[in-house]
Amino acid sequence: MTEVKLAGEHIPAKRASPLRNAIRRAARFDSHDIATVALLAGLVAVALFTYTDYAISNDEGVQYHYGELIIAYYTSGLKDQSVFGFQNLYLYGGLFDIIAIALSHMVPIDPYDLRHILCALIGIGGIGAAAATARLIAGPRAGLIAAISLTLCGAWYGSMFNHTKDIPFAAAMIAATLFLIRIARALPSPRVADIAAFGLLAGAALGTRVIGLLLVIYAGLAIVLYLPRPWLGHSRTQLRFAVRSLVWMLPALTLAYVIMILAWPWAALAPLNPIRGLLAFSEFNYSIRTILVGQIYEMANVPRSYVPIYIAIRVPLLTLLGAALAMISVQLLDRASDPERQQHRQITLVSLMVIFPLACQVIWHGPAFTGLRHFLFLIPLLAVLAGIGLDKAVAALETRGRMVASGALATIAACFLWDAVTLVRLHPYENLFYNSLVGGLEGASRRYDLDYWFNSMPEAINQLEAYLRRTRPGDPNWPTQVYSVAVCGERLAFEKAVTLPQLHWDFMPQWNQSQFFIAPTHLNCDGDLDGEIVGTVERLGVTIAYVKDRRALTRPVATATR
Repeated sequence: MTEVKLAGEHIPAKRASPLRNAIRRAARFDSHDIATVALLAGLVAVALFTYTDYAISNDEGVQYHYGELIIAYYTSGLKDQSVFGFQNLYLYGGLFDIIAIALSHMVPIDPYDLRHILCALIGIGGIGAAAATARLIAGPRAGLIAAISLTLCGAWYGSMFNHTKDIPFAAAMIAATLFLIRIARALPSPRVADIAAFGLLAGAALGTRVIGLLLVIYAGLAIVLYLPRPWLGHSRTQLRFAVRSLVWMLPALTLAYVIMILAWPWAALAPLNPIRGLLAFSEFNYSIRTILVGQIYEMANVPRSYVPIYIAIRVPLLTLLGAALAMISVQLLDRASDPERQQHRQITLVSLMVIFPLACQVIWHGPAFTGLRHFLFLIPLLAVLAGIGLDKAVAALETRGRMVASGALATIAACFLWDAVTLVRLHPYENLFYNSLVGGLEGASRRYDLDYWFNSMPEAINQLEAYLRRTRPGDPNWPTQVYSVAVCGERLAFEKAVTLPQLHWDFMPQWNQSQFFIAPTHLNCDGDLDGEIVGTVERLGVTIAYVKDRRALTRPVATATR
């Protein structure tokens, strides 16, 4: 049988299904890019479903109030000067806090939940920026590896929700790095859009922490690395190149300065205040303790190797290996072609961004505490280098055959899967990840900083409440009974987590008169008070917090007020 088309008859063409059109459009993109975007989208979904699992950190209460004071300073026409006398927070920028408070007037949820959502989204943006940076230098596969490396770094993911100064600063730094490399590749005449983006992001970093001044140094390093070669005999050409490059950088630095002083009012009071702030941080000496290899130190007396050691034991070994491979690869490119020399310069720049702050910390012996928290901005850079290094390793093995390269990729995937499973088992305390150099969490327990902000407090409180409901259901005095709870943590986090009206923050004249005690094992705080252990918070078989009933050691208190 045949079909006959009548003359002049119009037969409409079949329309492709939306799914087929989507597949065709996706086929135009590299599979690694698609996987990276899917990873970021998945992280957003996970963050929105899990943000309530993360406790309020020790710093959030004061940071929130600092944001309120900055807003009051501007709304009063600069007359309300209380922002400059609030603890030592005037030494910090308040960009995140200002944005979070502004959003809290528009989004009808708890302001601390909003802060956690916003911080997590910024952290995911930092993962995207790390992926984009690695992709720019070494291609889509390097970008995907960098994104996975940073996602599976517990020090990053576990901090994404409630480290509301460290994560925004680190994300701004890696995003600024992306555009600095884009600028460097086009020197001495970069694109205006890249200059504007770098200035905006540098301002965001400076509007959070003064150590964002490192970006000014990095911009200078970029110009030096991209000076025309050879260096000898071309001094005039190099001088013209440097001057033109600096002129192009000035608008970015100006924009960064404006954003900084808007988010950091104290910086606007005197031109040298940012430098004074930087020097003040280098001389911080508070009664804050930390622990390294089982030895407790004051923050001002930690060994010079404190931060490098914490980076070595907190970052997954695969990430450290990949970063080392990237740095080593620079030495193998001395006789490379021009495109490879371009890559050489970019890897060198990122490597110097890691090495320089660590060298300053070691040489000048700056104060440090809470592990690598204040150097969290180095982790995305290490992830970038890991993406590049592991991609180069796989590319080198591809020359030995597909089976060899496939085996390398399978090994990398297995390592990533192992780290992912570990983070799932740690949830929501991913920040407690330690690599096998110290035997994981078990080896780190009581020997290194663990739950320094008592993020496990809500779970400990839940256990205490469950214990009271289980043991006192028939007591006629139960509705009026009030208990004092001694806590090795902050009051705001306690009061946000507690649900039983019988449990009150420690109100006794002496701490040891409280009927219950909850504490993390960090710095052996759980040993401060005795009592019957009625609950524990554990991960990977390691106890990270204790709940103690002290009523047998104290006299009962029937009534009390907060």
